[in-house]
Amino acid sequence: MPLDWTEDQKILRSTVQKLAMEKLAPQAAEIDQEAAFPRENVKVMAELGLFGLTVPEKYGGSGMDNVTACMAIEELSSGCFGTAAVLATHFLALTPILLAGSEEQKGRVLPPCARGDKIGAFGLTEPEAGSDVGSMITSAVLDGDDYILNGMKHFISNAGEAETYVVFAKTDKAKGYQGISAFIVEKGTAGFEFGKKDDKMGMRGCPNRELIFTDCRVPKANLLGDLGGGFKIAMMTLDETRTVVASEALGIAQACLDAALDYARKRIQFGQPLVKFQVIQFYLADMATDLEAARLLVYDAARMVDRKRSRYTKESAMAKLLASEMLNRVVDKALQIHGGYGYMKEFPVERYYRDARLLRIIEGTSEVQKMVISNEMMRA
Repeated sequence: MPLDWTEDQKILRSTVQKLAMEKLAPQAAEIDQEAAFPRENVKVMAELGLFGLTVPEKYGGSGMDNVTACMAIEELSSGCFGTAAVLATHFLALTPILLAGSEEQKGRVLPPCARGDKIGAFGLTEPEAGSDVGSMITSAVLDGDDYILNGMKHFISNAGEAETYVVFAKTDKAKGYQGISAFIVEKGTAGFEFGKKDDKMGMRGCPNRELIFTDCRVPKANLLGDLGGGFKIAMMTLDETRTVVASEALGIAQACLDAALDYARKRIQFGQPLVKFQVIQFYLADMATDLEAARLLVYDAARMVDRKRSRYTKESAMAKLLASEMLNRVVDKALQIHGGYGYMKEFPVERYYRDARLLRIIEGTSEVQKMVISNEMMRA
């Protein structure tokens, strides 16, 4: 591993590894097949304090750093990506509150989220505003002590199951990006409903649904940060959480490598195990090297996020880009090693293959990461 873990991190990593292998992995295929929300897994993660991992102790959390969050997500993803994605999305929702929330908001919202009594979700993407955030049309108009929200978000992870949502809306359409504001919206608020559950190729344990706002009244006290500061909050959030997404890629890639090595040792062809063939050895060597290189970059970027002494936009984008692209190379080789069996649902590599493809899209496509990286290079 690329880090010298503290004793607390070693204990947590061992605990999460055990959870991933003994509870998550045996259920992963069924969760995927049924597209079932992993309620029992969520309950266990809450009991272990994982939902409050990044929340300061004064708000009921563990006060751990981004490196530790990445470590936990990596281990969980190796067992069940759908379950890990529920927690990663929760971290995504809490980050803007931690970055821009008032003391009153933090004291009110964070404690139940830290306990896992409430799960978080992040509402940015719209049908016509994916990578192009400035094109969002969801609006928020001040009316007395409330903002009235109208519009729709889609592809929102944890939607329907989460209780606490960070939602972005235009408070001044004439100002473009500077007219976007962020709001905390609770499930059950009048005028806030959910669309149908998306039927996805992968990450099927973590639900995605539309958020629909129809004259939804949100208290002015739930405006997050400054009016018109929503775009900045969203970008700062993604700068931090892209390392978490990259950690999901590390976990799935490790599971792919482990499965491919195990299969290559057991599968006999032409009178000997596959692992004896040089082409398979080279595949495995490439996979292991790719994975370790990505792991080093991801945890280095995670350390930069924790230090917060310098701008880390470029590094977090690099980590997400490299890790997600690495995963797709690794899972392709893993499936190739399995041959026809890798195409069958009875082998986990088939699920890994479907899960892997998403990570080149969420929290900024690979193309967007390259834009971010090159823009940061030109700023220097």
